[in-house]
Amino acid sequence: MKKGLGGWSLFELTWLALFTGIAIALTVLMKDSLFGFTVFITGVLCVVFAAKGNLTTYAFGMYNTFGYAYLAYVNGLFGEVMLNLLFFVPMNVIGFLMWRNHRDGGKLSMRQMDARGLLLVAVACVLGSVLLGFGLSFIPGQNSPYIDAVTTVLSVVATMLMVKRFKEQWLVYIVLNMFTVLLWAIRTLEGSPDGVLMIVMWSAYLINAVYGYYNWNKGAKESLA
Repeated sequence: MKKGLGGWSLFELTWLALFTGIAIALTVLMKDSLFGFTVFITGVLCVVFAAKGNLTTYAFGMYNTFGYAYLAYVNGLFGEVMLNLLFFVPMNVIGFLMWRNHRDGGKLSMRQMDARGLLLVAVACVLGSVLLGFGLSFIPGQNSPYIDAVTTVLSVVATMLMVKRFKEQWLVYIVLNMFTVLLWAIRTLEGSPDGVLMIVMWSAYLINAVYGYYNWNKGAKESLA
């Protein structure tokens, strides 16, 4: 992919400019908070740097983790809250250390899974989502328990694959982002003031996940060569 400024491709620069502009426009038009905007923009930067295999992803990811946990809490998405505070916070630290220790000439060494590994991931996602959804359905005030469960389980699995540097993380992220857009669409219809901005953010993640798989697929092949 053609490179632009400072090693960034034209697609990456255009993508960042587009969604940053959308975020600013929505923040102004909907009179959203500056806090909501910072959650959006750090999330976008986090996933873009992850797609590039850049360690900076974990700095933006830590801020986004705490910010998104708060937005999920006020919207009654307790599975998302637990996921961010109990899992993503420590995984940001672990991921940074593991990525830092697996670099070849400054470039992240990327991996790919075999068929057995992919099957185990699929089974874990399905079983985990069903069991967590059943548990969340008993929590008073919980909204969309089974969709919340799917996004929670897929986030855990994708993050673990990301930390272990597997390109298949992006396939999980693609499915995850689709379900999360649906989750926030439901919350928007039910009156959430943060819903539209979150839909745009997770749609941005979805586009980035497709690009991430493309980029990491090339990286994994290079690592095997």
